Amino acid sequence: MRIRMEKRERLLERGEEAYPVKPRRTHSLAELRKEFGHLPAEATTGEVVSVVGRVVFIRNTGKLCFATLQEGGGARLQAMLSLAEIGDQSLADWKALVDLGDHVEVHGEVISSRRGELSVMADQWSMASKALRPLPTLHAGVSEETRVRQRYVDLMVREEAREMVRTRAAIVRSIRETLHSLEYVEVETPILQLVHGGAAARPFETHLNAFDQKMTLRIALELYLKRAVVGGIDRVYEIGRIFRNEGVDSTHSPEFTMLECYEAYTDQFGMAERMKEIILNCADVLGTRTIETEAGVVDLDGEWRWLGVYPGLSEVVGSQITPETSAEELRHIADVHQVKIAPDWGSEKLVLELFGELVEPTLIQPTFVYDYPPSAQPLARPHREDPALIEAWDLIIGGMERGTAFSELIDPVVQRARLVEQSRQGAAGDDEAMQFDEDFLRALEYGAPPMGGIGLGIDRLVMLFTNTGIRETILFPILKPVGDSRA
Repeated sequence: MRIRMEKRERLLERGEEAYPVKPRRTHSLAELRKEFGHLPAEATTGEVVSVVGRVVFIRNTGKLCFATLQEGGGARLQAMLSLAEIGDQSLADWKALVDLGDHVEVHGEVISSRRGELSVMADQWSMASKALRPLPTLHAGVSEETRVRQRYVDLMVREEAREMVRTRAAIVRSIRETLHSLEYVEVETPILQLVHGGAAARPFETHLNAFDQKMTLRIALELYLKRAVVGGIDRVYEIGRIFRNEGVDSTHSPEFTMLECYEAYTDQFGMAERMKEIILNCADVLGTRTIETEAGVVDLDGEWRWLGVYPGLSEVVGSQITPETSAEELRHIADVHQVKIAPDWGSEKLVLELFGELVEPTLIQPTFVYDYPPSAQPLARPHREDPALIEAWDLIIGGMERGTAFSELIDPVVQRARLVEQSRQGAAGDDEAMQFDEDFLRALEYGAPPMGGIGLGIDRLVMLFTNTGIRETILFPILKPVGDSRA
C-alpha cells in the first residue's frame, strides 16, 4: 500500500488525476467482444475506441506490454502497449505507475493479436482510478471468510460471485412478474413498529426520539398486509427486509428478505398453487426444473405431495402419533431418537420438534407439510374438520423449509384470544411471543374477507437454486466483527 500511495502522489505531482471525474469511454468491453469477437489472428479493423476497465492481469516486458482489462459484468479485453505506438515516456509511465486492480482508460485501434486475442492497441492511456490495496491472486482465489466479509473483493475476482447477484435478481424479478400477472398489488409497510407480531421471533429494539417511544424492527410483514386486504386490496404483496434478533448459522441470518402475499376469497390450497407457480416460474427463468442439492436431486416436475404432520411423524418413529398423544410418550420417543428437548415443552411443541428433527430432513422432493397443531401458527384458521389442527402448511424442498402458508384466521374473537395467550407467554418470559396488537384486531373487527396468505424466504429460495449457504446468497451478510476494521 505504501508503494501504491507513492504512485498516487507521483501522478498528482505531475498534474495528472488519479481519480478523474469521467474517463473517456466509447464502448464497453462486452460491446467490443460482441462486435469484433470473430476477428482472425493478426487482423486489424481501423476502429479506434476508448475503453475503461480494471487491470486484472499485467505483463510488462521490454517494448511490448500486455494487460487484461475487466468490467463489472465480467467481460474482459486485452490491452497492448507498444513502444512504437505510445512512445518512451508513456510506456515508462505505464510500467512505473499501473498496478493490478487499477482502473485505466486505454485509447487505440481494435485488433487481434498474433495469438488471436481481441485487443486494443493503445496509442494513449490514462489512470481512471488508482487502487491502493492489492487484489488477491486470481489463481489462488479468495478465502471463504474474505468472500463474505469483503464481498466487493469477491465480486472482483470470482465470476461465481457476480453470477450469484444476477441469479438472485432474476429470482426476485420472476416473483414480481408472476404476482403482477395474477393482479397482485405491491405495497410497502412499516419497518419501524410499535408492536411486533406476525411471527414467533425475538425483535430488535430501538428508540424513536421524536416521540420518545420504544420501537422494534419488524419481524414479519403479515399484520399490515392483512390490514390492506381488510381495506379492499384483495391481492397484495410485499418483498421486504425482516429483522429477527436470533442466531446466525448456515440457514439463518438476523436480517433477511421475505415475500408475503395475501389473497381474498381463497385458502391454504389456493395459496399452494400460487407457491408452486412462483417457484416453477423462477426455475424456468434460471433454465432448469432439476436442481442438484447436497440432500439429493430435486425434480420440480415431479409430484408436489401433501404430508400431514402426525402421519409423517408416525411413519418415521414406527408408532401412531395423534393430537391426543401424551407429552410423556413424546418425551420417550425423543429420548429414543436422541432429539434434544426442553423439560417444560408441551405435546404440541414436542411434536413440532420431533418432526423438524426426524422427518423434515428426509423430505427432498417438494412436500407440503400440513395439518399442524394450533400452537405452531397463532394466526392460522382452525381446521375446517378437526379442531385439534389448524389450516397451515410448510413447503419443504431439499430437506429444508422454503415457505409457509395459511388459511388465514379472520375471526376477531378467536384472534383476540390467541393474541392474549401470546401476551401471557411473553409475560412468562417467552421473548419470541407476539405482542398484543389492538389496532390489528380493530381492523379484523371491521370484517376481513376469507383469505389465504404466503410467506416465502427469498434467501432460502436462492439457496435452493444455487446449492449454497445463506451467507453466499445475501450480498452483504451480517457477520461477527473481528479485529481492526481496516484489516
